[in-house]
Amino acid sequence: MRYFVLALLGLVAVIAYLQRLAISVPTKEIQRDLALTATTMGLVMGCWNWGYALFQLPAGSLADRWGSKPAILLFAVVWSALTACVGLVRDSTELLAVWSLMGMAQAGVFPCATKAIGAWFPAGERATASGVLVSCQALGIGLAPLVTAMLLEHLSWRQTFAVYLVPGLAWAIAYALVPARSDAVAVSDRRPVDWSRLVRDPSMVLLCTQQFLRAAAMVFFMTWFPRFLQETGEMSPTEAGKLAAFPGFGAMLGGLLGGAASDWLLRRTGNRRLSRQGVAVFGMVLCAGLVLAAYFVRNPVAVVALFSVGAFWGTFGGVNGYSVAIDFGGSRIGVVFGTMNACGSVGAGLFPLAIGWAVDQYQNWNVAILGFAALFAGDAVCWAILNPKRPLFEDDDDLD
Repeated sequence: MRYFVLALLGLVAVIAYLQRLAISVPTKEIQRDLALTATTMGLVMGCWNWGYALFQLPAGSLADRWGSKPAILLFAVVWSALTACVGLVRDSTELLAVWSLMGMAQAGVFPCATKAIGAWFPAGERATASGVLVSCQALGIGLAPLVTAMLLEHLSWRQTFAVYLVPGLAWAIAYALVPARSDAVAVSDRRPVDWSRLVRDPSMVLLCTQQFLRAAAMVFFMTWFPRFLQETGEMSPTEAGKLAAFPGFGAMLGGLLGGAASDWLLRRTGNRRLSRQGVAVFGMVLCAGLVLAAYFVRNPVAVVALFSVGAFWGTFGGVNGYSVAIDFGGSRIGVVFGTMNACGSVGAGLFPLAIGWAVDQYQNWNVAILGFAALFAGDAVCWAILNPKRPLFEDDDDLD
Protein backbone atom coordinates (compact mmCIF):
# COMPACT_ATOMS: atom_id res chain seq x y z
CA MET A 1 0.00 0.00 0.00
CA ARG A 2 2.85 2.42 0.70
CA TYR A 3 4.04 2.13 -2.90
CA PHE A 4 0.52 2.77 -4.14
CA VAL A 5 0.39 5.94 -2.01
CA LEU A 6 3.83 6.91 -3.35
CA ALA A 7 2.56 6.42 -6.91
CA LEU A 8 -0.36 8.76 -6.23
CA LEU A 9 1.97 11.34 -4.72
CA GLY A 10 4.25 11.05 -7.74
CA LEU A 11 1.28 11.55 -10.05
CA VAL A 12 0.18 14.73 -8.31
CA ALA A 13 3.75 16.03 -8.55
CA VAL A 14 3.66 15.56 -12.33
CA ILE A 15 0.28 17.26 -12.57
CA ALA A 16 1.37 20.15 -10.36
CA TYR A 17 4.37 20.85 -12.57
CA LEU A 18 2.37 20.57 -15.78
CA GLN A 19 0.07 23.25 -14.40
CA ARG A 20 2.66 25.56 -12.88
CA LEU A 21 4.88 25.53 -15.99
CA ALA A 22 2.05 26.08 -18.45
CA ILE A 23 2.99 29.76 -18.53
CA SER A 24 6.58 29.27 -19.70
CA VAL A 25 6.07 28.31 -23.38
CA PRO A 26 3.48 30.92 -24.53
CA THR A 27 5.25 33.90 -22.91
CA LYS A 28 5.50 35.79 -26.20
CA GLU A 29 1.81 35.27 -26.97
CA ILE A 30 0.78 36.32 -23.47
CA GLN A 31 3.03 39.39 -23.64
CA ARG A 32 1.58 40.37 -27.00
CA ASP A 33 -2.08 39.88 -26.05
CA LEU A 34 -1.77 41.63 -22.68
CA ALA A 35 0.81 44.24 -23.81
CA LEU A 36 3.48 43.20 -21.30
CA THR A 37 7.26 43.70 -21.29
CA ALA A 38 9.74 40.91 -20.59
CA THR A 39 10.38 42.47 -17.19
CA THR A 40 6.67 42.35 -16.34
CA MET A 41 6.46 38.75 -17.54
CA GLY A 42 9.44 37.91 -15.34
CA LEU A 43 7.67 39.59 -12.44
CA VAL A 44 4.59 37.45 -13.02
CA MET A 45 6.64 34.25 -13.03
CA GLY A 46 8.64 35.43 -10.04
CA CYS A 47 5.53 36.33 -8.04
CA TRP A 48 4.21 32.80 -8.48
CA ASN A 49 7.23 31.71 -6.48
CA TRP A 50 6.75 34.49 -3.93
CA GLY A 51 3.18 33.33 -3.36
CA TYR A 52 4.44 29.76 -3.17
CA ALA A 53 7.08 30.80 -0.64
CA LEU A 54 4.66 32.89 1.43
CA PHE A 55 2.30 29.99 2.00
CA GLN A 56 4.86 27.21 2.56
CA LEU A 57 4.96 27.50 6.33
CA PRO A 58 1.17 27.84 6.79
CA ALA A 59 0.66 24.91 4.41
CA GLY A 60 3.21 22.77 6.25
CA SER A 61 1.66 23.64 9.59
CA LEU A 62 -1.77 22.75 8.22
CA ALA A 63 -0.46 19.38 7.01
CA ASP A 64 0.98 18.71 10.49
CA ARG A 65 -2.32 19.62 12.16
CA TRP A 66 -4.84 18.07 9.76
CA GLY A 67 -2.80 15.25 8.27
CA SER A 68 -1.78 15.34 4.63
CA LYS A 69 -4.79 13.79 2.92
CA PRO A 70 -7.45 16.42 3.66
CA ALA A 71 -4.89 19.20 3.25
CA ILE A 72 -3.59 18.09 -0.14
CA LEU A 73 -7.12 17.49 -1.47
CA LEU A 74 -8.09 21.06 -0.60
CA PHE A 75 -4.95 22.49 -2.18
CA ALA A 76 -5.30 20.43 -5.38
CA VAL A 77 -8.85 21.59 -6.07
CA VAL A 78 -8.03 25.25 -5.43
CA TRP A 79 -4.82 25.43 -7.47
CA SER A 80 -6.43 23.62 -10.42
CA ALA A 81 -9.33 26.07 -10.47
CA LEU A 82 -6.90 29.01 -10.36
CA THR A 83 -4.91 27.55 -13.27
CA ALA A 84 -8.05 27.61 -15.39
CA CYS A 85 -8.75 31.19 -14.31
CA VAL A 86 -5.55 32.37 -16.04
CA GLY A 87 -7.41 31.95 -19.31
CA LEU A 88 -9.86 34.64 -18.20
CA VAL A 89 -7.43 37.42 -17.27
CA ARG A 90 -7.59 40.73 -19.15
CA ASP A 91 -4.48 42.60 -18.03
CA SER A 92 -1.22 42.36 -16.13
CA THR A 93 -2.82 43.07 -12.75
CA GLU A 94 -5.28 40.20 -13.06
CA LEU A 95 -2.58 37.85 -14.36
CA LEU A 96 -0.28 38.78 -11.49
CA ALA A 97 -3.03 38.25 -8.90
CA VAL A 98 -4.31 34.92 -10.25
CA TRP A 99 -0.86 33.44 -10.83
CA SER A 100 0.34 34.50 -7.35
CA LEU A 101 -2.73 32.91 -5.75
CA MET A 102 -2.12 29.74 -7.73
CA GLY A 103 1.41 29.62 -6.34
CA MET A 104 0.06 30.00 -2.81
CA ALA A 105 -2.35 27.10 -3.35
CA GLN A 106 0.38 24.82 -4.74
CA ALA A 107 2.52 25.48 -1.67
CA GLY A 108 0.90 22.57 0.15
CA VAL A 109 1.69 19.77 -2.26
CA PHE A 110 5.23 18.89 -1.19
CA PRO A 111 4.96 19.47 2.59
CA CYS A 112 2.06 17.02 2.45
CA ALA A 113 3.95 14.59 0.21
CA THR A 114 7.10 14.56 2.34
CA LYS A 115 5.02 14.06 5.47
CA ALA A 116 3.53 11.03 3.73
CA ILE A 117 6.96 9.61 2.94
CA GLY A 118 8.09 10.13 6.53
CA ALA A 119 5.05 8.20 7.78
CA TRP A 120 5.16 5.34 5.28
CA PHE A 121 8.88 4.65 4.77
CA PRO A 122 11.67 3.72 7.21
CA ALA A 123 14.85 5.79 7.35
CA GLY A 124 16.78 3.46 5.03
CA GLU A 125 14.21 3.87 2.23
CA ARG A 126 13.32 7.55 2.49
CA ALA A 127 15.89 8.81 0.02
CA THR A 128 14.64 6.30 -2.56
CA ALA A 129 11.03 7.34 -1.97
CA SER A 130 12.07 10.99 -2.06
CA GLY A 131 13.92 10.26 -5.28
CA VAL A 132 10.72 8.93 -6.83
CA LEU A 133 8.91 12.11 -5.79
CA VAL A 134 11.69 14.35 -7.13
CA SER A 135 11.82 12.32 -10.34
CA CYS A 136 8.11 12.82 -10.83
CA GLN A 137 8.65 16.54 -10.38
CA ALA A 138 11.36 16.35 -13.02
CA LEU A 139 9.07 14.33 -15.27
CA GLY A 140 6.55 17.14 -14.94
CA ILE A 141 9.28 19.67 -15.77
CA GLY A 142 10.23 17.64 -18.84
CA LEU A 143 6.67 17.03 -20.01
CA ALA A 144 5.33 20.53 -19.36
CA PRO A 145 6.99 22.39 -22.25
CA LEU A 146 6.38 19.45 -24.58
CA VAL A 147 2.70 19.00 -23.66
CA THR A 148 2.05 22.74 -23.62
CA ALA A 149 3.72 23.19 -27.00
CA MET A 150 1.55 20.40 -28.43
CA LEU A 151 -1.60 21.94 -26.99
CA LEU A 152 -0.67 25.34 -28.39
CA GLU A 153 -0.55 23.85 -31.87
CA HIS A 154 -4.33 23.38 -31.63
CA LEU A 155 -5.51 25.75 -28.91
CA SER A 156 -4.99 29.34 -27.83
CA TRP A 157 -3.01 29.99 -24.66
CA ARG A 158 -6.28 30.80 -22.88
CA GLN A 159 -7.82 27.48 -23.88
CA THR A 160 -4.65 25.66 -22.87
CA PHE A 161 -4.93 26.92 -19.29
CA ALA A 162 -8.56 25.80 -19.18
CA VAL A 163 -7.54 22.28 -20.27
CA TYR A 164 -5.08 22.06 -17.37
CA LEU A 165 -7.99 22.20 -14.92
CA VAL A 166 -8.97 18.62 -15.79
CA PRO A 167 -6.00 16.53 -14.53
CA GLY A 168 -5.93 18.30 -11.16
CA LEU A 169 -9.60 17.70 -10.46
CA ALA A 170 -9.39 14.10 -11.71
CA TRP A 171 -6.50 13.38 -9.35
CA ALA A 172 -8.35 14.93 -6.39
CA ILE A 173 -11.37 12.71 -7.06
CA ALA A 174 -9.16 9.60 -7.32
CA TYR A 175 -7.24 10.39 -4.13
CA ALA A 176 -10.42 11.16 -2.23
CA LEU A 177 -11.62 7.62 -3.00
CA VAL A 178 -8.55 6.04 -1.38
CA PRO A 179 -9.70 4.34 1.86
CA ALA A 180 -8.78 6.33 4.95
CA ARG A 181 -6.95 3.37 6.46
CA SER A 182 -4.52 3.40 3.53
CA ASP A 183 -3.46 6.96 4.26
CA ALA A 184 -1.06 6.67 7.16
CA VAL A 185 0.00 10.26 6.53
CA ALA A 186 -3.15 11.44 8.29
CA VAL A 187 -1.01 11.82 11.40
CA SER A 188 -1.39 15.15 13.14
CA ASP A 189 0.69 16.84 15.83
CA ARG A 190 -1.07 19.66 17.68
CA ARG A 191 1.60 20.36 20.28
CA PRO A 192 2.96 23.93 20.47
CA VAL A 193 5.89 24.66 18.13
CA ASP A 194 9.02 26.51 19.19
CA TRP A 195 9.16 28.64 16.03
CA SER A 196 12.43 30.31 17.03
CA ARG A 197 14.31 27.09 16.27
CA LEU A 198 13.58 27.59 12.58
CA VAL A 199 15.82 30.66 12.46
CA ARG A 200 18.44 30.05 15.13
CA ASP A 201 19.47 26.44 14.46
CA PRO A 202 22.61 26.39 12.24
CA SER A 203 21.64 23.17 10.49
CA MET A 204 18.22 24.58 9.66
CA VAL A 205 19.81 27.73 8.26
CA LEU A 206 22.15 25.70 6.04
CA LEU A 207 19.33 23.40 4.91
CA CYS A 208 17.31 26.44 3.90
CA THR A 209 20.28 28.12 2.19
CA GLN A 210 21.06 25.10 0.02
CA GLN A 211 17.42 24.97 -1.03
CA PHE A 212 17.45 28.69 -1.84
CA LEU A 213 20.46 28.27 -4.12
CA ARG A 214 19.38 25.04 -5.81
CA ALA A 215 15.81 26.19 -6.46
CA ALA A 216 17.02 29.53 -7.80
CA ALA A 217 19.14 27.65 -10.33
CA MET A 218 16.64 24.94 -11.31
CA VAL A 219 13.80 27.41 -11.85
CA PHE A 220 15.54 28.54 -15.03
CA PHE A 221 14.32 25.33 -16.69
CA MET A 222 10.78 26.06 -15.56
CA THR A 223 10.61 29.67 -16.70
CA TRP A 224 13.02 31.19 -19.20
CA PHE A 225 14.70 28.09 -20.72
CA PRO A 226 12.31 27.76 -23.71
CA ARG A 227 12.72 31.47 -24.41
CA PHE A 228 16.52 31.13 -24.01
CA LEU A 229 16.53 28.44 -26.71
CA GLN A 230 14.27 30.47 -28.99
CA GLU A 231 16.56 33.48 -28.92
CA THR A 232 20.01 31.88 -28.75
CA GLY A 233 19.21 29.01 -31.14
CA GLU A 234 16.78 30.88 -33.40
CA MET A 235 14.05 28.29 -32.82
CA SER A 236 10.27 28.38 -32.99
CA PRO A 237 8.31 28.06 -29.73
CA THR A 238 7.42 24.47 -30.64
CA GLU A 239 11.03 23.50 -31.39
CA ALA A 240 12.26 25.18 -28.22
CA GLY A 241 9.51 23.55 -26.16
CA LYS A 242 10.53 20.10 -27.38
CA LEU A 243 14.24 20.62 -26.69
CA ALA A 244 13.49 22.19 -23.31
CA ALA A 245 12.07 18.85 -22.18
CA PHE A 246 15.46 17.12 -22.06
CA PRO A 247 16.90 18.70 -18.86
CA GLY A 248 13.70 17.64 -17.10
CA PHE A 249 14.20 14.05 -18.20
CA GLY A 250 17.82 14.22 -17.04
CA ALA A 251 16.68 15.49 -13.68
CA MET A 252 14.08 12.73 -13.48
CA LEU A 253 16.72 10.03 -13.92
CA GLY A 254 19.01 11.82 -11.47
CA GLY A 255 16.34 11.82 -8.78
CA LEU A 256 15.70 8.10 -9.12
CA LEU A 257 19.37 7.08 -9.13
CA GLY A 258 20.43 9.66 -6.55
CA GLY A 259 17.88 8.52 -3.99
CA ALA A 260 18.67 4.85 -4.58
CA ALA A 261 22.43 5.49 -4.36
CA SER A 262 22.03 7.47 -1.15
CA ASP A 263 20.01 4.72 0.55
CA TRP A 264 22.38 2.02 -0.75
CA LEU A 265 25.36 3.90 0.67
CA LEU A 266 23.56 4.37 3.99
CA ARG A 267 22.82 0.64 4.26
CA ARG A 268 26.39 -0.29 3.32
CA THR A 269 28.22 2.19 5.55
CA GLY A 270 25.72 3.27 8.20
CA ASN A 271 27.20 6.75 7.72
CA ARG A 272 24.36 9.25 7.27
CA ARG A 273 26.68 12.19 6.58
CA LEU A 274 28.48 10.38 3.76
CA SER A 275 25.34 8.95 2.20
CA ARG A 276 23.28 12.14 2.38
CA GLN A 277 25.54 15.20 2.44
CA GLY A 278 28.44 13.51 0.62
CA VAL A 279 26.26 12.48 -2.31
CA ALA A 280 24.79 15.99 -2.42
CA VAL A 281 28.23 17.67 -2.61
CA PHE A 282 29.33 15.30 -5.36
CA GLY A 283 26.25 16.02 -7.46
CA MET A 284 26.36 19.80 -7.04
CA VAL A 285 30.03 20.10 -7.97
CA LEU A 286 29.52 18.09 -11.17
CA CYS A 287 26.44 20.11 -12.07
CA ALA A 288 28.24 23.44 -11.62
CA GLY A 289 31.10 22.27 -13.83
CA LEU A 290 28.85 21.08 -16.65
CA VAL A 291 26.81 24.29 -16.66
CA LEU A 292 29.98 26.36 -16.72
CA ALA A 293 31.17 24.33 -19.71
CA ALA A 294 27.95 25.32 -21.54
CA TYR A 295 29.09 28.95 -21.35
CA PHE A 296 31.81 28.19 -23.91
CA VAL A 297 29.53 26.29 -26.33
CA ARG A 298 27.48 27.91 -29.10
CA ASN A 299 25.71 24.91 -30.64
CA PRO A 300 22.20 24.89 -29.09
CA VAL A 301 21.90 21.10 -29.15
CA ALA A 302 25.24 20.76 -27.33
CA VAL A 303 24.12 23.37 -24.79
CA VAL A 304 20.92 21.41 -24.13
CA ALA A 305 22.98 18.23 -23.73
CA LEU A 306 25.28 19.86 -21.16
CA PHE A 307 22.34 21.34 -19.28
CA SER A 308 20.59 17.98 -19.31
CA VAL A 309 23.56 16.10 -17.85
CA GLY A 310 24.03 18.93 -15.36
CA ALA A 311 20.38 18.65 -14.34
CA PHE A 312 20.93 14.92 -13.82
CA TRP A 313 23.75 15.51 -11.34
CA GLY A 314 22.05 18.45 -9.67
CA THR A 315 19.00 16.33 -8.90
CA PHE A 316 21.15 13.27 -8.09
CA GLY A 317 22.54 15.23 -5.14
CA GLY A 318 19.57 17.50 -4.54
CA VAL A 319 17.17 14.69 -3.65
CA ASN A 320 18.90 14.51 -0.27
CA GLY A 321 17.35 17.83 0.65
CA TYR A 322 14.10 15.90 0.98
CA SER A 323 15.48 12.92 2.92
CA VAL A 324 17.45 15.16 5.31
CA ALA A 325 14.38 17.38 5.85
CA ILE A 326 12.26 14.30 6.66
CA ASP A 327 14.75 13.02 9.23
CA PHE A 328 15.43 16.50 10.60
CA GLY A 329 11.71 17.28 10.82
CA GLY A 330 10.81 14.40 13.12
CA SER A 331 7.11 14.79 13.93
CA ARG A 332 7.14 18.28 12.36
CA ILE A 333 8.05 17.35 8.81
CA GLY A 334 5.46 19.71 7.37
CA VAL A 335 6.88 22.71 9.21
CA VAL A 336 10.56 21.89 8.58
CA PHE A 337 10.07 21.00 4.93
CA GLY A 338 7.72 23.93 4.41
CA THR A 339 10.30 26.35 5.80
CA MET A 340 13.06 24.87 3.67
CA ASN A 341 10.88 24.92 0.57
CA ALA A 342 9.81 28.50 1.30
CA CYS A 343 13.45 29.56 1.15
CA GLY A 344 13.80 27.71 -2.13
CA SER A 345 10.78 29.54 -3.45
CA VAL A 346 12.29 32.90 -2.52
CA GLY A 347 15.34 32.02 -4.59
CA ALA A 348 13.14 30.74 -7.41
CA GLY A 349 11.17 33.98 -7.27
CA LEU A 350 14.27 36.18 -7.53
CA PHE A 351 16.02 34.42 -10.40
CA PRO A 352 13.31 34.79 -13.12
CA LEU A 353 12.97 38.47 -12.26
CA ALA A 354 16.73 38.96 -12.41
CA ILE A 355 16.96 37.18 -15.76
CA GLY A 356 14.05 39.17 -17.22
CA TRP A 357 15.74 42.41 -16.12
CA ALA A 358 19.11 41.31 -17.56
CA VAL A 359 17.56 40.40 -20.91
CA ASP A 360 15.84 43.78 -21.13
CA GLN A 361 19.04 45.62 -20.15
CA TYR A 362 21.76 43.71 -22.00
CA GLN A 363 19.99 41.56 -24.60
CA ASN A 364 22.35 38.76 -23.55
CA TRP A 365 21.79 35.35 -21.93
CA ASN A 366 25.37 34.72 -20.73
CA VAL A 367 24.55 36.04 -17.26
CA ALA A 368 22.00 33.27 -16.85
CA ILE A 369 24.57 30.55 -17.50
CA LEU A 370 27.21 32.06 -15.21
CA GLY A 371 24.64 32.66 -12.49
CA PHE A 372 23.41 29.07 -12.80
CA ALA A 373 26.93 27.67 -12.27
CA ALA A 374 27.64 29.98 -9.33
CA LEU A 375 24.44 28.98 -7.55
CA PHE A 376 25.27 25.27 -7.72
CA ALA A 377 28.83 25.90 -6.54
CA GLY A 378 27.46 27.73 -3.50
CA ASP A 379 25.02 24.89 -2.92
CA ALA A 380 27.89 22.41 -2.75
CA VAL A 381 29.56 24.51 -0.04
CA CYS A 382 26.38 24.47 2.06
CA TRP A 383 26.09 20.69 1.82
CA ALA A 384 29.74 20.25 2.82
CA ILE A 385 29.09 22.15 6.07
CA LEU A 386 25.59 20.86 6.87
CA ASN A 387 25.51 18.11 9.51
CA PRO A 388 22.31 17.87 11.63
CA LYS A 389 22.70 15.60 14.68
CA ARG A 390 19.07 15.08 15.69
CA PRO A 391 15.52 16.19 14.76
CA LEU A 392 14.94 19.90 15.14
CA PHE A 393 11.97 19.65 17.52
CA GLU A 394 12.89 16.45 19.36
CA ASP A 395 15.85 15.88 21.65
CA ASP A 396 15.75 12.10 21.98
CA ASP A 397 16.21 10.81 18.43
CA ASP A 398 19.88 10.88 17.42
CA LEU A 399 20.57 11.10 13.68
CA ASP A 400 24.23 10.04 13.74
